[in-house]
Amino acid sequence: MTILIIIAVAALILILMYNSLIAKKNQVENIFGGVDAVLKKRYDLIPNLVASVSKYMEHEKSILENVTKLRSEANKPGLSDKEKIELDTKITSALGSIMVAVENYPDLKANENVMNLQHNLTEIESQISAARRAYNQAVTDYNNAIEMFPTNMMASFMSLGKKDVFVISEGERKNVNVKEMFNS
Repeated sequence: MTILIIIAVAALILILMYNSLIAKKNQVENIFGGVDAVLKKRYDLIPNLVASVSKYMEHEKSILENVTKLRSEANKPGLSDKEKIELDTKITSALGSIMVAVENYPDLKANENVMNLQHNLTEIESQISAARRAYNQAVTDYNNAIEMFPTNMMASFMSLGKKDVFVISEGERKNVNVKEMFNS
């Protein structure tokens, strides 16, 4: 009888660990789906932004071409989560370059369409930031579960691997030089 109780308790523990790992894995995938949805909104906004600023920003043509190229890459099917995260970092940097360049064109800054696009982009960037935080927290919980004892043994048995978190680029970590922005 004691052996049956021990086997039942061990089976219950294994089932709980298995279900916990599956729940964490599904939570990561669910939240990444939310990140994808917000990123799609941003990718849909990019052509309008590029079209609106391109006639004013002839000298920054390479920036606009880079944004368009990155958007095309991001819309390719079958990208891994890691590739999506890397493209997101590059697009964030490229869009920041456009917004800084817009400051050099007073007519463009005053354009109502561009102002509306900037507002929409700022709003979407806030949504992306919130989605990234939620995703990173879910990934941290998941990675902790697959690395900590005893769930690491079950995770290894299930062939679960670590997930990547969103990190900001080195350029985004630097302080903004406000003096330089207003002198250009």
